[in-house]
Amino acid sequence: MTLTSTPTVSRSRGDLIGIGWMLLAGLSFVGVNGTVRWVGTSLPAAEGAFLRFIFGLAFLLPVLLPALKAGFSRRIWGLFVLRGGLHIVAVILWFYAMANITVAEVTAIGYLNPIVVTLGAALLMGERLSWRRTLAIVVALLGAMIVLRPGLRTLEPGHLSQIAASIIFGTSYLVAKRLSEEVPAAVVVAMMSLVVSVGLAPVAAAVWVPPNLTQVLVLCSTAAFATLGHYAMTRAFTAAPLTVTQPVVFLQLIWASLLGALVFHEPMDIWVLVGGALMIGAISYITWREARLRRGAITPPADVPREA
Repeated sequence: MTLTSTPTVSRSRGDLIGIGWMLLAGLSFVGVNGTVRWVGTSLPAAEGAFLRFIFGLAFLLPVLLPALKAGFSRRIWGLFVLRGGLHIVAVILWFYAMANITVAEVTAIGYLNPIVVTLGAALLMGERLSWRRTLAIVVALLGAMIVLRPGLRTLEPGHLSQIAASIIFGTSYLVAKRLSEEVPAAVVVAMMSLVVSVGLAPVAAAVWVPPNLTQVLVLCSTAAFATLGHYAMTRAFTAAPLTVTQPVVFLQLIWASLLGALVFHEPMDIWVLVGGALMIGAISYITWREARLRRGAITPPADVPREA
């Protein structure tokens, strides 16, 4: 009796641990959104993004320095630069959106990232797009339409900026998918941060506004939240199946809505929650299918701002 129940108990414990790590990841990414929202328009978007990545590099030096010492081929360097260039544009757009629309809207629209990755993998990398995954994409896009409600309200530049950021982030993840076939995932993240920091430096210098100590500390905490979020998300995927951890991502949208309402006095929008729920449901299905069909697929979960 004890012997036969042990695997079930172990799985249940692993599921609870995975859910706990995913809850921590979601709270960490909401912390990223909240700190960037707090800085708002007091600093230019390029400068805020530059400071965030510079501080983030400090957490990645143990991975970055050995990788640079070992070196990379010219082709790998080219992919690193391509991904960094895409990420630079996406991060600036994301920082702008975070300063100009609600935290919940930025979070919900950001769920377009994995949809872009799925479509891009099918169109550019020859991956098979079954009717089930196609239907899930349609549902996710329907959710995005519910969030945005074009024609029923005016779309602000912040909405358009976040849509563009999500598409470009998704394209960046496609390059990361190619890189991960030849380079460890931690190195891919570390090199992305390095290239983005270098690329953002001249852009930030052109619009530089001297930050005060509070702004510096807040953006330093942004980098800490982002690093913790990526670590916790990785631990969650290790501890439990995607079918267990992925639905927990929807709580991130609820926390983002509460953060916007309670801290920044933003209106609660039920349609953002409804549309976000549809998107998360579709993304959870796509992620589960990919995990079943091809172990080792790295389609990123909903994250926008997860590498922002």
